[in-house]
Amino acid sequence: MRSVRGWLRDTAGGLPGTFWFLWTGTLINRLGSFVLIFLAIYLTNVRGFSEVQAGAVIALWGVGGAAGTMLGGSLADRWGRRPTLLTAQVGAAVMMLALGFAHELWAVALGALLLGVFAEAARPAFGAMMIDVVRPQDRLRAFSLNYWAVNLGFASAAILAGIAAEVSYLLLFLIDATTILIMAGIVFVKVGETRPTPAHRPAAYGPSAAPGRPRATAGGLRTVAGDRVFLGFVALNLLSALVFLQHISMLPIAMTDDALAPSTYGTVIALNGVLIVVGQLFVPRLIRGRNRSQVLAAASVVMGVGFGLTAFAGTAWFYALTVLIWTVGEMLNAPSNSTLIAELSPAAHRGRYQGVFSLSWQIAGATAPILGGLVRQHAGNTTLWLGCAGLGLLVALLHLLSGPARERQASALGAATAVAPEPAPGTPRPAGSSPTADSSRAAGCDASRPAGSADGPRPVDSPGEAVPAA
Repeated sequence: MRSVRGWLRDTAGGLPGTFWFLWTGTLINRLGSFVLIFLAIYLTNVRGFSEVQAGAVIALWGVGGAAGTMLGGSLADRWGRRPTLLTAQVGAAVMMLALGFAHELWAVALGALLLGVFAEAARPAFGAMMIDVVRPQDRLRAFSLNYWAVNLGFASAAILAGIAAEVSYLLLFLIDATTILIMAGIVFVKVGETRPTPAHRPAAYGPSAAPGRPRATAGGLRTVAGDRVFLGFVALNLLSALVFLQHISMLPIAMTDDALAPSTYGTVIALNGVLIVVGQLFVPRLIRGRNRSQVLAAASVVMGVGFGLTAFAGTAWFYALTVLIWTVGEMLNAPSNSTLIAELSPAAHRGRYQGVFSLSWQIAGATAPILGGLVRQHAGNTTLWLGCAGLGLLVALLHLLSGPARERQASALGAATAVAPEPAPGTPRPAGSSPTADSSRAAGCDASRPAGSADGPRPVDSPGEAVPAA
């Protein structure tokens, strides 16, 4: 019993109350994420659209999402995390309902586009808020816990959505919108503004004299555009995502070609969620204190091996084995990615950095099925999966080569932040709060922490992100 308590304390202890409010909202929201799971079936079977029309509608969702991530990131830094998150969530709930009641193709397409904008605009604001409230030494645990909640919610939603769809497809939209509003309510009541005040932002990051090294006070997205180290990291994530997302595009086709039923694919891919729910909470202890770039390199190798072995799969158990292998890589990748984003993001521009990173997933989501389909059609199934293995190994090598530069930049940014410390993590900060009040919180009491929580040393949308909040 004592060892179990120690494990729970190491895994979840000492995190601020604000984090747990966000975590609870995430779990509730993901439990109701019904629509995207059945959207393609809904558009073709219920609305009677052709497969091409349904694909266009889903693509418009992605286009809106790409715009939303950039808009949400900028607003989170300029306007604030809390108002951006609340506006995006309420807008997403409204558009979710509108999409459920839309009948004509133009109305459904417009609804999907706007839903993508609002839903994805919440993602960078949520990610920045998570970074704001959790101390640097606790972020790996926090992002792992949040990623665990996302997968637990999605695994449950897949089952619950199937039951709801048998009653009414409109019920999917109603429940999805309701859970989004519940999370918005939690944020409205329990979570204050977390954006660092100017007094607590470092003036610059990294060696200010270094060429091409932007200052944190630079305006707009120029800061991110000038950060070559971070953009290189985003590019590597894009390559990894192109491999990872084959599991929802080319993997079901490969299994169907091997005369396996669609239900078999559902069972095999469910192992991914089961393994994450069971094992993700043990990952922080496994990788704590290890070099982030080396962990990401190892994750890329494991994912590459898992997807590469798919080239030789032909039975359900072999496909299941490949899924289990690349899931281990995913579990190593997700919290390490999120922690590195936090370490490389200047406090004044966390929303923008989250937005640019999220954009890499939007681009991968749009291009992975196309590239996978082209390779499979013209070069064959074996070439596709062996190519995934090769790309995974290449990404691993590039992580090792680019790691030292990331570590130097993260250390420089951390040192600059230490010179101008932010208020105590997890302390909601109303607009206009004074440095004096903030320092008193840092000195002693954070009322947002649950009773009995400890502060001893020891986390969104899409693996590697904090998690989309809508």
